[in-house]
Amino acid sequence: MTLAGDRIIGLELSGEKETAEIGGAAIITLQKNIMEAQGLEGVDAVSGATWTSNGVFDAIRSATGMGSADKELGGKAEPAAEIQASGISHGMGFYSSGRLGPGKDDQDVGVYSINEVVAYVLFDNDGRILNLEVDQLEVATPNYDGESMPKLTGFPGQSYNADENHDEKVDAVLEQTEDTYLAEIDAWKTKRERGSSYKLNSGTWSDEMDIFENMFMGMTVEEVQQWYGKYCSDVNGRPLHGTSDKEEDVNKYEALGDAEKADLDAVSGATMSLNDAHGNIVGAIQRAYENRKPVEAEKVAKIGLGFTNTGRIGPGRDDRDTGVYSFNTQAAGACFDADGRIIALYTDVMEVATPNYDGEYMPKLTGFPGQSYNADENHDEKVDTVLEQTEDTFLAQVEAWKTKRERGSTYKLNSGIWADEMNIFKERFKGMTASEVESWFGAYCSDLNGRPLHGTSDKEEDVKKYEALTETEKADLDAISGATMSLKDPHGDILGAILNSWKNAKDANISVAEQAS
Repeated sequence: MTLAGDRIIGLELSGEKETAEIGGAAIITLQKNIMEAQGLEGVDAVSGATWTSNGVFDAIRSATGMGSADKELGGKAEPAAEIQASGISHGMGFYSSGRLGPGKDDQDVGVYSINEVVAYVLFDNDGRILNLEVDQLEVATPNYDGESMPKLTGFPGQSYNADENHDEKVDAVLEQTEDTYLAEIDAWKTKRERGSSYKLNSGTWSDEMDIFENMFMGMTVEEVQQWYGKYCSDVNGRPLHGTSDKEEDVNKYEALGDAEKADLDAVSGATMSLNDAHGNIVGAIQRAYENRKPVEAEKVAKIGLGFTNTGRIGPGRDDRDTGVYSFNTQAAGACFDADGRIIALYTDVMEVATPNYDGEYMPKLTGFPGQSYNADENHDEKVDTVLEQTEDTFLAQVEAWKTKRERGSTYKLNSGIWADEMNIFKERFKGMTASEVESWFGAYCSDLNGRPLHGTSDKEEDVKKYEALTETEKADLDAISGATMSLKDPHGDILGAILNSWKNAKDANISVAEQAS
Protein backbone atom coordinates (compact mmCIF):
# COMPACT_ATOMS: atom_id res chain seq x y z
CA MET A 1 0.00 0.00 0.00
CA THR A 2 1.13 3.54 -0.79
CA LEU A 3 -0.52 6.24 1.30
CA ALA A 4 -0.58 10.01 0.96
CA GLY A 5 -1.94 11.14 4.30
CA ASP A 6 -5.16 9.18 4.73
CA ARG A 7 -5.53 8.59 0.99
CA ILE A 8 -4.58 5.29 -0.67
CA ILE A 9 -2.72 6.16 -3.88
CA GLY A 10 -1.33 2.70 -4.61
CA LEU A 11 -2.29 -0.87 -3.79
CA GLU A 12 -0.82 -4.16 -4.99
CA LEU A 13 -2.24 -7.52 -3.94
CA SER A 14 -0.65 -10.83 -4.81
CA GLY A 15 -1.73 -14.43 -4.29
CA GLU A 16 0.45 -16.78 -6.27
CA LYS A 17 -1.10 -19.90 -4.72
CA GLU A 18 -4.70 -18.83 -5.32
CA THR A 19 -6.84 -20.65 -7.88
CA ALA A 20 -6.85 -18.27 -10.85
CA GLU A 21 -10.56 -18.39 -11.62
CA ILE A 22 -11.67 -18.07 -7.98
CA GLY A 23 -9.11 -16.52 -5.62
CA GLY A 24 -7.16 -14.79 -8.39
CA ALA A 25 -10.29 -13.18 -9.81
CA ALA A 26 -11.40 -12.17 -6.30
CA ILE A 27 -8.09 -10.40 -5.66
CA ILE A 28 -8.54 -8.29 -8.80
CA THR A 29 -12.09 -7.34 -7.75
CA LEU A 30 -11.07 -6.55 -4.15
CA GLN A 31 -8.11 -4.41 -5.25
CA LYS A 32 -10.45 -2.28 -7.39
CA ASN A 33 -13.16 -2.04 -4.70
CA ILE A 34 -10.72 -1.12 -1.89
CA MET A 35 -9.16 1.64 -4.00
CA GLU A 36 -12.60 3.03 -4.86
CA ALA A 37 -13.78 2.87 -1.22
CA GLN A 38 -10.44 4.17 0.07
CA GLY A 39 -10.46 1.50 2.76
CA LEU A 40 -12.33 -1.58 3.86
CA GLU A 41 -15.52 0.10 5.01
CA GLY A 42 -18.34 -0.96 2.73
CA VAL A 43 -16.21 -3.52 0.87
CA ASP A 44 -17.83 -6.96 0.97
CA ALA A 45 -16.22 -10.35 0.59
CA VAL A 46 -16.39 -11.69 -2.96
CA SER A 47 -19.14 -14.29 -3.23
CA GLY A 48 -17.64 -17.79 -3.42
CA ALA A 49 -14.19 -16.58 -2.29
CA THR A 50 -14.68 -15.82 1.40
CA TRP A 51 -11.34 -17.38 2.36
CA THR A 52 -9.40 -15.20 -0.10
CA SER A 53 -11.39 -12.09 0.82
CA ASN A 54 -10.68 -12.50 4.53
CA GLY A 55 -7.01 -12.99 3.74
CA VAL A 56 -6.97 -9.71 1.80
CA PHE A 57 -8.79 -7.86 4.60
CA ASP A 58 -6.35 -9.22 7.22
CA ALA A 59 -3.38 -8.24 5.03
CA ILE A 60 -4.72 -4.69 4.69
CA ARG A 61 -5.21 -4.41 8.45
CA SER A 62 -1.72 -5.75 9.04
CA ALA A 63 -0.19 -3.31 6.54
CA THR A 64 -1.92 -0.36 8.21
CA GLY A 65 -1.18 -1.52 11.76
CA MET A 66 -4.84 -2.11 12.59
CA GLY A 67 -4.44 -5.80 13.35
CA SER A 68 -8.00 -6.26 14.60
CA ALA A 69 -11.03 -7.55 12.77
CA ASP A 70 -13.27 -4.95 14.43
CA LYS A 71 -11.21 -2.01 13.14
CA GLU A 72 -11.11 -1.09 9.50
CA LEU A 73 -9.22 1.51 7.50
CA GLY A 74 -11.64 4.36 7.07
CA GLY A 75 -13.77 3.60 10.12
CA LYS A 76 -15.04 0.96 12.55
CA ALA A 77 -17.19 -2.02 11.77
CA GLU A 78 -20.86 -1.35 12.38
CA PRO A 79 -22.41 -2.96 15.49
CA ALA A 80 -25.10 -5.58 15.01
CA ALA A 81 -28.44 -4.05 14.06
CA GLU A 82 -30.97 -4.04 16.91
CA ILE A 83 -33.58 -6.79 16.82
CA GLN A 84 -36.96 -6.16 18.45
CA ALA A 85 -38.61 -9.23 19.98
CA SER A 86 -41.92 -9.74 21.76
CA GLY A 87 -40.28 -12.30 24.02
CA ILE A 88 -37.29 -14.59 24.14
CA SER A 89 -36.37 -18.17 24.95
CA HIS A 90 -33.18 -20.12 24.46
CA GLY A 91 -32.40 -23.76 23.79
CA MET A 92 -29.50 -26.07 23.10
CA GLY A 93 -29.55 -29.12 20.86
CA PHE A 94 -26.98 -31.91 20.51
CA TYR A 95 -27.04 -34.20 17.48
CA SER A 96 -24.62 -37.15 17.32
CA SER A 97 -23.83 -39.20 14.23
CA GLY A 98 -21.24 -41.71 13.10
CA ARG A 99 -19.56 -41.55 9.71
CA LEU A 100 -18.27 -44.46 7.63
CA GLY A 101 -15.29 -43.21 5.63
CA PRO A 102 -13.96 -41.38 3.80
CA GLY A 103 -12.79 -44.70 2.37
CA LYS A 104 -10.06 -46.95 3.70
CA ASP A 105 -6.35 -46.51 4.28
CA ASP A 106 -3.64 -48.17 2.15
CA GLN A 107 -3.85 -51.26 4.37
CA ASP A 108 -7.61 -51.61 3.67
CA VAL A 109 -8.63 -50.53 7.18
CA GLY A 110 -11.64 -48.24 7.35
CA VAL A 111 -11.59 -44.54 8.23
CA TYR A 112 -14.36 -43.52 10.63
CA SER A 113 -15.44 -40.49 12.60
CA ILE A 114 -17.86 -39.34 15.29
CA ASN A 115 -19.67 -36.02 14.87
CA GLU A 116 -21.35 -33.96 17.58
CA VAL A 117 -23.25 -30.91 16.34
CA VAL A 118 -24.39 -28.42 18.99
CA ALA A 119 -26.77 -25.53 18.28
CA TYR A 120 -27.48 -22.76 20.77
CA VAL A 121 -30.49 -20.78 19.57
CA LEU A 122 -32.58 -17.82 20.74
CA PHE A 123 -36.25 -17.72 19.72
CA ASP A 124 -39.04 -15.17 19.99
CA ASN A 125 -42.55 -15.96 21.22
CA ASP A 126 -43.56 -17.04 17.71
CA GLY A 127 -40.69 -19.50 17.49
CA ARG A 128 -38.68 -17.34 15.10
CA ILE A 129 -34.90 -17.52 15.37
CA LEU A 130 -33.50 -14.31 16.85
CA ASN A 131 -29.89 -15.48 16.86
CA LEU A 132 -27.98 -18.75 16.87
CA GLU A 133 -24.54 -20.22 17.18
CA VAL A 134 -23.67 -23.64 15.79
CA ASP A 135 -20.44 -25.55 16.33
CA GLN A 136 -19.35 -29.12 15.78
CA LEU A 137 -16.84 -31.59 17.17
CA GLU A 138 -15.62 -34.15 14.65
CA VAL A 139 -13.26 -36.89 15.88
CA ALA A 140 -11.73 -39.41 13.47
CA THR A 141 -9.65 -42.57 13.56
CA PRO A 142 -5.91 -41.78 13.35
CA ASN A 143 -5.64 -43.17 9.81
CA TYR A 144 -7.57 -40.14 8.56
CA ASP A 145 -4.96 -38.15 6.64
CA GLY A 146 -6.02 -34.60 7.58
CA GLU A 147 -3.47 -32.86 9.79
CA SER A 148 -5.81 -30.77 11.96
CA MET A 149 -8.53 -33.42 12.47
CA PRO A 150 -9.09 -34.38 16.14
CA LYS A 151 -8.18 -38.05 16.56
CA LEU A 152 -9.19 -40.97 18.77
CA THR A 153 -7.25 -44.24 18.66
CA GLY A 154 -9.84 -45.87 20.88
CA PHE A 155 -10.07 -46.58 24.59
CA PRO A 156 -6.96 -47.69 26.54
CA GLY A 157 -6.01 -51.19 25.45
CA GLN A 158 -7.33 -50.68 21.91
CA SER A 159 -5.22 -49.91 18.83
CA TYR A 160 -5.64 -48.44 15.35
CA ASN A 161 -3.70 -47.68 12.17
CA ALA A 162 -2.24 -44.19 12.01
CA ASP A 163 -1.16 -41.85 9.20
CA GLU A 164 1.12 -39.66 11.26
CA ASN A 165 2.65 -37.56 8.48
CA HIS A 166 -0.63 -37.15 6.55
CA ASP A 167 0.62 -38.66 3.28
CA GLU A 168 -2.29 -41.11 2.87
CA LYS A 169 -0.11 -44.02 3.96
CA VAL A 170 -0.17 -45.86 7.31
CA ASP A 171 3.02 -45.20 9.31
CA ALA A 172 2.29 -47.07 12.53
CA VAL A 173 -0.26 -48.92 14.62
CA LEU A 174 -1.01 -46.82 17.70
CA GLU A 175 -1.55 -48.66 20.98
CA GLN A 176 -3.76 -46.60 23.25
CA THR A 177 -2.63 -46.15 26.86
CA GLU A 178 -4.33 -44.20 29.62
CA ASP A 179 -1.88 -41.33 29.13
CA THR A 180 -2.30 -41.16 25.35
CA TYR A 181 -6.08 -41.47 25.71
CA LEU A 182 -6.27 -38.42 27.98
CA ALA A 183 -3.85 -36.50 25.75
CA GLU A 184 -5.88 -37.19 22.59
CA ILE A 185 -9.11 -35.95 24.17
CA ASP A 186 -7.42 -32.92 25.70
CA ALA A 187 -6.30 -31.90 22.19
CA TRP A 188 -9.76 -32.08 20.60
CA LYS A 189 -10.99 -28.87 18.98
CA THR A 190 -14.36 -28.02 17.47
CA LYS A 191 -14.65 -26.92 13.86
CA ARG A 192 -14.82 -23.27 14.91
CA GLU A 193 -11.83 -23.71 17.20
CA ARG A 194 -9.86 -25.24 14.31
CA GLY A 195 -10.28 -21.92 12.50
CA SER A 196 -8.28 -21.47 9.29
CA SER A 197 -6.92 -25.02 9.49
CA TYR A 198 -10.35 -26.34 8.47
CA LYS A 199 -10.84 -25.02 4.98
CA LEU A 200 -13.80 -25.90 2.76
CA ASN A 201 -14.53 -25.00 -0.86
CA SER A 202 -15.45 -21.36 -0.24
CA GLY A 203 -13.75 -20.60 3.08
CA THR A 204 -13.41 -22.01 6.55
CA TRP A 205 -16.14 -24.08 8.19
CA SER A 206 -16.91 -21.08 10.41
CA ASP A 207 -17.26 -18.80 7.37
CA GLU A 208 -19.77 -21.13 5.73
CA MET A 209 -21.68 -21.78 8.96
CA ASP A 210 -21.97 -18.03 9.55
CA ILE A 211 -23.66 -17.65 6.16
CA PHE A 212 -26.26 -20.25 7.08
CA GLU A 213 -26.79 -18.68 10.52
CA ASN A 214 -27.49 -15.30 8.94
CA MET A 215 -29.88 -16.93 6.48
CA PHE A 216 -31.86 -18.69 9.23
CA MET A 217 -32.34 -15.66 11.46
CA GLY A 218 -36.01 -14.65 11.33
CA MET A 219 -37.17 -18.12 10.30
CA THR A 220 -39.05 -20.64 12.39
CA VAL A 221 -37.57 -24.13 12.68
CA GLU A 222 -40.29 -25.36 10.35
CA GLU A 223 -39.26 -22.73 7.80
CA VAL A 224 -35.61 -23.77 8.15
CA GLN A 225 -36.64 -27.35 7.41
CA GLN A 226 -38.71 -26.19 4.43
CA TRP A 227 -35.79 -24.11 3.12
CA TYR A 228 -33.50 -27.11 3.51
CA GLY A 229 -35.97 -29.39 1.71
CA LYS A 230 -36.40 -26.95 -1.16
CA TYR A 231 -32.89 -25.65 -1.70
CA CYS A 232 -30.60 -28.53 -0.66
CA SER A 233 -29.65 -31.79 -2.31
CA ASP A 234 -31.60 -34.90 -1.38
CA VAL A 235 -28.38 -36.84 -2.03
CA ASN A 236 -25.90 -35.06 0.27
CA GLY A 237 -27.69 -32.17 2.01
CA ARG A 238 -25.65 -29.44 0.28
CA PRO A 239 -27.18 -26.27 -1.20
CA LEU A 240 -28.12 -26.63 -4.88
CA HIS A 241 -25.80 -24.14 -6.59
CA GLY A 242 -26.19 -25.71 -10.04
CA THR A 243 -22.72 -27.23 -9.86
CA SER A 244 -23.60 -30.86 -9.16
CA ASP A 245 -23.53 -33.51 -11.89
CA LYS A 246 -25.89 -35.80 -9.96
CA GLU A 247 -29.11 -36.32 -11.93
CA GLU A 248 -31.29 -35.81 -8.82
CA ASP A 249 -29.54 -32.52 -8.03
CA VAL A 250 -29.68 -31.28 -11.62
CA ASN A 251 -33.42 -31.97 -11.86
CA LYS A 252 -34.15 -30.37 -8.47
CA TYR A 253 -32.12 -27.24 -9.32
CA GLU A 254 -33.64 -26.85 -12.77
CA ALA A 255 -37.13 -27.06 -11.24
CA LEU A 256 -36.44 -23.85 -9.29
CA GLY A 257 -37.67 -20.55 -10.67
CA ASP A 258 -35.32 -17.64 -11.40
CA ALA A 259 -36.31 -15.90 -8.15
CA GLU A 260 -35.60 -19.07 -6.19
CA LYS A 261 -32.21 -19.44 -7.84
CA ALA A 262 -31.52 -15.83 -6.88
CA ASP A 263 -32.37 -16.74 -3.26
CA LEU A 264 -29.70 -19.44 -3.46
CA ASP A 265 -27.18 -16.91 -4.73
CA ALA A 266 -27.44 -15.23 -1.31
CA VAL A 267 -25.69 -18.26 0.20
CA SER A 268 -23.30 -18.88 -2.70
CA GLY A 269 -20.39 -18.88 -0.26
CA ALA A 270 -21.88 -21.83 1.67
CA THR A 271 -21.39 -25.19 0.00
CA MET A 272 -21.21 -27.63 2.92
CA SER A 273 -23.96 -30.05 3.88
CA LEU A 274 -26.55 -29.23 6.50
CA ASN A 275 -27.44 -32.89 7.04
CA ASP A 276 -25.22 -35.83 6.13
CA ALA A 277 -22.95 -38.32 7.89
CA HIS A 278 -20.67 -35.39 8.71
CA GLY A 279 -23.37 -33.97 10.98
CA ASN A 280 -27.04 -33.05 11.18
CA ILE A 281 -27.04 -29.28 11.66
CA VAL A 282 -30.75 -28.92 10.89
CA GLY A 283 -31.50 -31.63 13.46
CA ALA A 284 -29.48 -29.84 16.15
CA ILE A 285 -31.44 -26.61 15.53
CA GLN A 286 -34.70 -28.57 15.78
CA ARG A 287 -33.63 -30.05 19.13
CA ALA A 288 -32.65 -26.60 20.42
CA TYR A 289 -36.22 -25.50 19.74
CA GLU A 290 -37.65 -28.56 21.50
CA ASN A 291 -35.44 -27.87 24.54
CA ARG A 292 -36.07 -24.10 24.78
CA LYS A 293 -36.61 -22.31 28.10
CA PRO A 294 -37.77 -18.73 28.81
CA VAL A 295 -35.19 -15.96 29.18
CA GLU A 296 -36.10 -13.11 31.52
CA ALA A 297 -34.42 -10.02 30.13
CA GLU A 298 -35.16 -6.68 28.54
CA LYS A 299 -32.05 -6.76 26.38
CA VAL A 300 -29.49 -9.34 25.25
CA ALA A 301 -26.25 -7.76 24.07
CA LYS A 302 -24.27 -10.90 23.20
CA ILE A 303 -24.61 -14.67 22.96
CA GLY A 304 -21.86 -17.26 23.16
CA LEU A 305 -21.32 -21.01 22.84
CA GLY A 306 -18.37 -22.70 24.53
CA PHE A 307 -17.01 -26.26 24.58
CA THR A 308 -14.61 -28.34 26.64
CA ASN A 309 -13.65 -32.02 26.37
CA THR A 310 -12.40 -34.32 29.12
CA GLY A 311 -11.37 -37.96 29.37
CA ARG A 312 -12.05 -40.00 32.48
CA ILE A 313 -10.13 -42.98 33.82
CA GLY A 314 -12.63 -45.13 35.70
CA PRO A 315 -14.73 -45.57 37.71
CA GLY A 316 -12.63 -48.60 38.51
CA ARG A 317 -12.36 -51.83 36.55
CA ASP A 318 -14.74 -54.62 35.66
CA ASP A 319 -14.64 -58.14 37.17
CA ARG A 320 -12.15 -59.17 34.48
CA ASP A 321 -9.76 -56.36 35.44
CA THR A 322 -10.43 -54.31 32.31
CA GLY A 323 -10.68 -50.57 32.85
CA VAL A 324 -13.85 -48.51 32.62
CA TYR A 325 -13.40 -45.26 30.68
CA SER A 326 -15.46 -42.37 29.35
CA PHE A 327 -15.12 -39.13 27.45
CA ASN A 328 -17.19 -36.01 28.05
CA THR A 329 -18.11 -33.07 25.82
CA GLN A 330 -19.42 -30.06 27.73
CA ALA A 331 -21.30 -27.22 26.02
CA ALA A 332 -22.44 -23.93 27.55
CA GLY A 333 -24.63 -21.40 25.79
CA ALA A 334 -25.11 -18.01 27.41
CA CYS A 335 -26.84 -14.66 26.95
CA PHE A 336 -24.89 -11.64 28.22
CA ASP A 337 -25.77 -8.02 28.92
CA ALA A 338 -23.72 -5.04 27.74
CA ASP A 339 -21.42 -5.39 30.77
CA GLY A 340 -20.72 -9.06 30.08
CA ARG A 341 -22.95 -10.30 32.88
CA ILE A 342 -24.79 -13.58 32.42
CA ILE A 343 -28.51 -13.11 31.75
CA ALA A 344 -29.28 -16.74 31.00
CA LEU A 345 -27.19 -19.90 30.93
CA TYR A 346 -27.81 -23.25 29.25
CA THR A 347 -25.39 -26.13 29.83
CA ASP A 348 -25.40 -29.77 28.83
CA VAL A 349 -22.92 -32.65 28.71
CA MET A 350 -22.51 -35.69 26.50
CA GLU A 351 -20.83 -38.48 28.46
CA VAL A 352 -19.96 -41.70 26.61
CA ALA A 353 -18.49 -44.76 28.36
CA THR A 354 -17.07 -48.16 27.54
CA PRO A 355 -19.76 -50.88 27.52
CA ASN A 356 -18.40 -52.48 30.71
CA TYR A 357 -19.72 -49.47 32.66
CA ASP A 358 -22.63 -50.93 34.64
CA GLY A 359 -25.09 -48.01 34.41
CA GLU A 360 -28.13 -48.88 32.34
CA TYR A 361 -28.69 -45.47 30.73
CA MET A 362 -25.09 -44.43 30.09
CA PRO A 363 -24.37 -43.81 26.39
CA LYS A 364 -21.91 -46.48 25.25
CA LEU A 365 -19.19 -46.90 22.65
CA THR A 366 -17.47 -50.22 22.01
CA GLY A 367 -14.93 -48.47 19.81
CA PHE A 368 -14.60 -48.01 16.06
CA PRO A 369 -15.53 -50.85 13.66
CA GLY A 370 -13.02 -53.68 14.05
CA GLN A 371 -12.41 -52.93 17.73
CA SER A 372 -13.92 -54.81 20.69
CA TYR A 373 -14.59 -54.29 24.38
CA ASN A 374 -15.98 -56.08 27.45
CA ALA A 375 -19.68 -55.46 28.06
CA ASP A 376 -21.94 -55.62 31.12
CA GLU A 377 -25.24 -55.96 29.29
CA ASN A 378 -27.52 -56.60 32.25
CA HIS A 379 -25.87 -53.99 34.51
CA ASP A 380 -24.99 -56.40 37.35
CA GLU A 381 -21.31 -55.36 37.58
CA LYS A 382 -20.21 -58.53 35.78
CA VAL A 383 -18.97 -58.87 32.21
CA ASP A 384 -21.44 -60.87 30.11
CA THR A 385 -19.75 -60.76 26.71
CA VAL A 386 -17.12 -59.16 24.53
CA LEU A 387 -18.73 -56.88 21.94
CA GLU A 388 -17.20 -56.82 18.46
CA GLN A 389 -17.89 -53.47 16.80
CA THR A 390 -19.22 -53.55 13.24
CA GLU A 391 -20.14 -50.64 11.00
CA ASP A 392 -23.83 -51.18 11.76
CA THR A 393 -23.38 -51.36 15.55
CA PHE A 394 -21.05 -48.33 15.45
CA LEU A 395 -23.68 -46.19 13.74
CA ALA A 396 -26.42 -47.50 16.05
CA GLN A 397 -24.46 -46.79 19.23
CA VAL A 398 -23.65 -43.19 18.26
CA GLU A 399 -27.20 -42.50 17.10
CA ALA A 400 -28.55 -43.65 20.49
CA TRP A 401 -26.41 -41.27 22.56
CA LYS A 402 -28.25 -38.89 24.88
CA THR A 403 -26.95 -35.91 26.82
CA LYS A 404 -27.25 -35.65 30.58
CA ARG A 405 -30.29 -33.39 30.23
CA GLU A 406 -31.89 -35.75 27.73
CA ARG A 407 -31.37 -38.65 30.12
CA GLY A 408 -33.63 -36.82 32.59
CA SER A 409 -34.71 -38.78 35.66
CA THR A 410 -32.53 -41.75 34.70
CA TYR A 411 -29.42 -39.77 35.67
CA LYS A 412 -29.75 -39.27 39.39
CA LEU A 413 -27.11 -37.69 41.65
CA ASN A 414 -26.92 -37.23 45.42
CA SER A 415 -29.45 -34.41 45.67
CA GLY A 416 -31.53 -34.96 42.54
CA ILE A 417 -31.12 -35.54 38.85
CA TRP A 418 -28.21 -33.97 36.94
CA ALA A 419 -30.45 -31.37 35.29
CA ASP A 420 -31.86 -30.23 38.66
CA GLU A 421 -28.39 -29.71 40.15
CA MET A 422 -27.12 -27.94 37.03
CA ASN A 423 -30.14 -25.63 37.10
CA ILE A 424 -29.23 -24.54 40.64
CA PHE A 425 -25.80 -23.48 39.43
CA LYS A 426 -27.36 -21.81 36.39
CA GLU A 427 -29.54 -19.61 38.61
CA ARG A 428 -26.64 -18.82 40.95
CA PHE A 429 -24.47 -17.55 38.11
CA LYS A 430 -27.05 -15.11 36.75
CA GLY A 431 -25.76 -11.56 37.07
CA MET A 432 -22.12 -12.65 37.23
CA THR A 433 -19.47 -12.11 34.61
CA ALA A 434 -17.51 -15.15 33.44
CA SER A 435 -14.56 -13.91 35.49
CA GLU A 436 -16.76 -13.69 38.60
CA VAL A 437 -18.01 -17.25 38.01
CA GLU A 438 -14.39 -18.39 37.90
CA SER A 439 -13.63 -16.51 41.13
CA TRP A 440 -16.73 -17.98 42.81
CA PHE A 441 -15.58 -21.46 41.84
CA GLY A 442 -12.13 -20.80 43.27
CA ALA A 443 -13.57 -19.53 46.57
CA TYR A 444 -16.44 -21.98 47.13
CA CYS A 445 -15.45 -25.27 45.48
CA SER A 446 -13.02 -28.02 46.40
CA ASP A 447 -9.53 -27.83 44.94
CA LEU A 448 -9.57 -31.65 44.88
CA ASN A 449 -12.74 -32.47 42.97
CA GLY A 450 -14.43 -29.21 41.94
CA ARG A 451 -17.52 -29.77 44.12
CA PRO A 452 -19.10 -27.03 46.27
CA LEU A 453 -17.79 -26.97 49.84
CA HIS A 454 -20.86 -27.86 51.90
CA GLY A 455 -18.86 -28.84 54.99
CA THR A 456 -19.49 -32.53 54.38
CA SER A 457 -16.07 -33.57 53.08
CA ASP A 458 -13.59 -35.40 55.31
CA LYS A 459 -10.61 -34.37 53.15
CA GLU A 460 -8.23 -32.18 55.12
CA GLU A 461 -7.85 -29.64 52.29
CA ASP A 462 -11.63 -29.29 51.96
CA VAL A 463 -12.17 -28.97 55.71
CA LYS A 464 -9.60 -26.18 55.99
CA LYS A 465 -10.97 -24.31 52.96
CA TYR A 466 -14.55 -24.54 54.25
CA GLU A 467 -13.63 -23.45 57.80
CA ALA A 468 -11.82 -20.42 56.40
CA LEU A 469 -15.09 -19.09 54.97
CA THR A 470 -17.03 -16.45 56.86
CA GLU A 471 -20.54 -17.13 58.15
CA THR A 472 -21.92 -14.98 55.35
CA GLU A 473 -20.00 -17.02 52.79
CA LYS A 474 -21.22 -20.28 54.31
CA ALA A 475 -24.77 -18.94 54.12
CA ASP A 476 -24.16 -18.15 50.45
CA LEU A 477 -23.22 -21.80 49.96
CA ASP A 478 -26.33 -22.93 51.81
CA ALA A 479 -28.39 -21.26 49.10
CA ILE A 480 -27.17 -23.92 46.65
CA SER A 481 -27.23 -26.84 49.07
CA GLY A 482 -29.06 -28.93 46.46
CA ALA A 483 -26.07 -28.76 44.12
CA THR A 484 -23.31 -31.19 45.04
CA MET A 485 -21.82 -32.22 41.71
CA SER A 486 -18.48 -31.04 40.39
CA LEU A 487 -18.09 -28.13 38.02
CA LYS A 488 -14.61 -29.24 36.99
CA ASP A 489 -13.30 -32.79 37.18
CA PRO A 490 -12.72 -35.68 34.73
CA HIS A 491 -16.52 -36.03 34.51
CA GLY A 492 -16.55 -32.65 32.81
CA ASP A 493 -15.14 -29.13 32.83
CA ILE A 494 -18.41 -27.21 32.95
CA LEU A 495 -16.63 -24.14 34.31
CA GLY A 496 -14.33 -24.11 31.29
CA ALA A 497 -17.29 -24.31 28.90
CA ILE A 498 -18.90 -21.29 30.60
CA LEU A 499 -15.64 -19.32 30.32
CA ASN A 500 -15.37 -20.27 26.65
CA SER A 501 -18.95 -19.13 25.99
CA TRP A 502 -17.87 -15.62 26.95
CA LYS A 503 -14.60 -15.93 25.03
CA ASN A 504 -16.63 -16.80 21.91
CA ALA A 505 -19.46 -14.31 22.49
CA LYS A 506 -20.76 -12.37 19.49
CA ASP A 507 -23.07 -9.36 19.22
CA ALA A 508 -26.80 -10.10 19.36
CA ASN A 509 -28.37 -6.71 20.24
CA ILE A 510 -31.87 -8.04 20.98
CA SER A 511 -34.41 -5.87 22.79
CA VAL A 512 -37.25 -7.71 24.51
CA ALA A 513 -40.56 -5.95 24.98
CA GLU A 514 -42.47 -8.81 26.56
CA GLN A 515 -41.33 -11.91 28.44
CA ALA A 516 -41.57 -15.33 26.83
CA SER A 517 -44.40 -17.51 28.04
